[in-house]
Amino acid sequence: MTGVLLLDKHEGITSFWAAAQLRRICGEKKIGHTGTLDPMASGLLPVLLGGATKFAELLPSHDKAYRAVFLLGVDTDTLDITGSVVRQRYVAAGESDVLQALNAFRGTIPQLPPMYSAVSQGGVRLYALARQGVEVQRQARTVRIDRLELVHSDVQKGEYTIDVRCSAGTYIRSLVSDLGEALGCGAVLTALRRTEANGFSVQDAHTLDALRACTPQEIAALVLPIDRVLSAYPAVTVTEKQAVRFDNGGALDLVRVRGIGGEGLYRVYDPAGRFLGLGEVNTEKNELAIRRRLVER
Repeated sequence: MTGVLLLDKHEGITSFWAAAQLRRICGEKKIGHTGTLDPMASGLLPVLLGGATKFAELLPSHDKAYRAVFLLGVDTDTLDITGSVVRQRYVAAGESDVLQALNAFRGTIPQLPPMYSAVSQGGVRLYALARQGVEVQRQARTVRIDRLELVHSDVQKGEYTIDVRCSAGTYIRSLVSDLGEALGCGAVLTALRRTEANGFSVQDAHTLDALRACTPQEIAALVLPIDRVLSAYPAVTVTEKQAVRFDNGGALDLVRVRGIGGEGLYRVYDPAGRFLGLGEVNTEKNELAIRRRLVER
């Protein structure tokens, strides 16, 4: 089974555990997800099956979208509600203050990775150091916030809900914590749901329980072809002889490939429309070299 299966992960489980469950449900040994969701988070987790796992590093779109809920007046060591409370503060901010503060976090901004994260420093994961009670200096990273909107407010509780569309590597926990600091009262993430990833929507995803109730044939019908995830790359159709050569691992003469518009990656199809893999233009050798060939297993 090769392709992409859209999972709607529920709260309280790791992405690794969810993928392990899918391995049993689908009967497929080769499985990999396209972006970890914390155990407290729910939502869209695109999972690559079989030969599709070979394309993980070449996915063109890594932008994500989330719906997040946060509480003002509380700071925790993990920056979310699962951690230990380290400080509680008086909240003077209201809805208008939150709306005003959000303006500073749109666009390209620096962000410090949280200590409880999988970022490596000196060959050690930050969360491993955090669990030992060690805090180290971290380098701020540049992230991009394309959309940041307030969608619900409960001023009496100090609880707010925001929609976020952002670049890969953005920590919503850190975004919320930084927002709390800007408001002068602190803030902690209390709920998180990923609504979009890799060009897909959570509305098209399936829960583990729903998948367990499916027959193998029904599951196979839910698996999307891998080229759906690669649609941002331009497509070229090659001749039958070129398709055989590409399938056998041979580069193609650029002059003989129609539809090449410049450098970069291209989706390669045979005359029948079968996806063969990704080719990359090599101007020095004047060829369309194989970047990744689709192998079903």
